[in-house]
Amino acid sequence: TRRWQAMVRAPRARGALSRYRSVLGEPELTFRRAVGDLECDALLWPVPLWPGLRFEVMVAPGGAVWNEWLVRAPGTAGPGLRTAGDLRPWSCTVDEVARAFPPARPMEGSAPTRLRLAFTLPGGGPGVADFTWGLLQHWSETR
Repeated sequence: TRRWQAMVRAPRARGALSRYRSVLGEPELTFRRAVGDLECDALLWPVPLWPGLRFEVMVAPGGAVWNEWLVRAPGTAGPGLRTAGDLRPWSCTVDEVARAFPPARPMEGSAPTRLRLAFTLPGGGPGVADFTWGLLQHWSETR
């Protein structure tokens, strides 16, 4: 929106976490999470359009936001991912695909809000999935 873009591009722009709090309010849930050797804070906000999802912001020690995407709400069941046919756009998150089709390896996306994931299809073939804001957009079988 216009207001968000003005805040992001202002000469004295606030930090990313401060912007999220000013627009989204206080998070519904905050907890510590270990990602490798990094201990960080995860903040979750509800998403009215998708009640089963939460907007997650990951904050490193010192307050730097290093990841922001949609995740499944705690206690909410995700889709049953058993076959490649279950991978439908907007139906699943990065974590759900990675857990359903191991081994999986994150790859750099084409923009800050995008991520790619190399994963193993049932039967052993390689696949690559593209995500925007943490939600599956499309996938393809690779050779």
